[in-house]
Amino acid sequence: MISDQSRMPLVEAMEGHMKGNPISFHVPGHKNGLLIKGDRQQEFLRCDLTELSGLDDLHEPAEAIAEAEQLLSDYYKTKKSYFLVNGSTVGNLASIMSSCKQGEIVFVQRNCHKSVLHGIRLAKAVPVFLETEWDAKSQTALGVSLDTVKSALEQFPQAKACVLTYPTYYGLTYPIQAIIKELHKCGILVIIDEAHGPHFGAWKGLPLSTLQMGADLVVHSAHKMLPAMTMGSFLHINNDRVNKDIVKSYVSMLQSSSPSYPIMASLDYARYYIACLSREEIRLNQVLVDKFIHSLESIDTMLKVVRTDDPLKVLVRWEGVSGYDFQRALEMEGVYTELADPYQVLFILPLVKTKVDFPFKEALEKISCAIKNANIDKREIKLFEPLPRINKISSLALSLEEMEVKKEKWIRLEDSIGYISSQMVIPYPPGIPTLIPGERVTEDKVKIMKSYWENGAKIQGNHRLDDGQIAVYDMLEVEG
Repeated sequence: MISDQSRMPLVEAMEGHMKGNPISFHVPGHKNGLLIKGDRQQEFLRCDLTELSGLDDLHEPAEAIAEAEQLLSDYYKTKKSYFLVNGSTVGNLASIMSSCKQGEIVFVQRNCHKSVLHGIRLAKAVPVFLETEWDAKSQTALGVSLDTVKSALEQFPQAKACVLTYPTYYGLTYPIQAIIKELHKCGILVIIDEAHGPHFGAWKGLPLSTLQMGADLVVHSAHKMLPAMTMGSFLHINNDRVNKDIVKSYVSMLQSSSPSYPIMASLDYARYYIACLSREEIRLNQVLVDKFIHSLESIDTMLKVVRTDDPLKVLVRWEGVSGYDFQRALEMEGVYTELADPYQVLFILPLVKTKVDFPFKEALEKISCAIKNANIDKREIKLFEPLPRINKISSLALSLEEMEVKKEKWIRLEDSIGYISSQMVIPYPPGIPTLIPGERVTEDKVKIMKSYWENGAKIQGNHRLDDGQIAVYDMLEVEG
């Protein structure tokens, strides 16, 4: 049976319910928005429904939600796909906790999202970190190499799972298919945090999704690259290597028992949106992206654009200006980028349809004004050069049990090399921890933290970087 990807079962069910002008004697407490002043808020909140007759139940779907999730699975060609209303965090947690038991070794890409580390900690598994390669063109961390994976397999043949990130937050890819095959040869389950790739494989010219490469569990943030609401994500079970019942139980445990219907409806719409892109619309997007980049490069000779593997993501640098200062100048004109780092800002471009009029022209005018009006003292922006690493495989210096009984203290960042971090330090975005509890502080990490902080990056975690301090365990471990 060929599924009709033009259908939106949950959206249709919700629209049918609202057409009946229902009177609410049920949760939520705003009563279809009637208790909220303002027509706009009322109209939006009419969609904020609950598990009523005909609207199905996310935790035991049998009607509209079941049909919507089946269409999602049909589109991505998976064994089973889930709607997630608590973000890709839930997908990462459920994938890891259903694949790893206490004490089992899991390989994890070092530049992973913090939710991956949280999942490993909740599972009480033992992480073995795989260092990434460095991409000089984008000045960002990439992915792990096949050689690093092979070395890890030799050192830890008992490993049970591997968690990799693909693509990177910046839209970069790496030869991951060979890595997936190598891991499968050794019986290792492959979990991919593909948060930024729900559109991958949709047309020729886009990178393939790891679902098409045979990964076992894949998580997509539909809200990042598709028109879904924030926190709307997908979890895909791609083959029979995965225990579906265990995954289902963790998804149910970790998700809210009162799932958001607006988020679920937006997920139904996001799947429809990407599945029904026409050839004309695909070509339109390619033309719009090329035109926007060309126009950016024409604004100022000091403006440099770096294309990534994902055509919807471009890095823009303003020579002599840090990414943070550049971002602030753009925001003064009402242009908001996804993130800034010491060198550049990241633009995430829209995936448009023929009847969508995105304000590219207005954006270019505002960017031009930002360049002209910004009062910034230009300086040399030194590119980061990572220290060469002989050993790209590492473990935590302390186990979870050891960390629970150790005392911590605060010391100057410059004096912390060789100590073991007791807290996470996370530049956000992109949400990739520079330091995690139990990890040794290195010269590279100190250099990175200083660069982020001095350039005004937002830092999550328990730290005192404004006083030049971080928290470490009250012990000095000499490396080697």
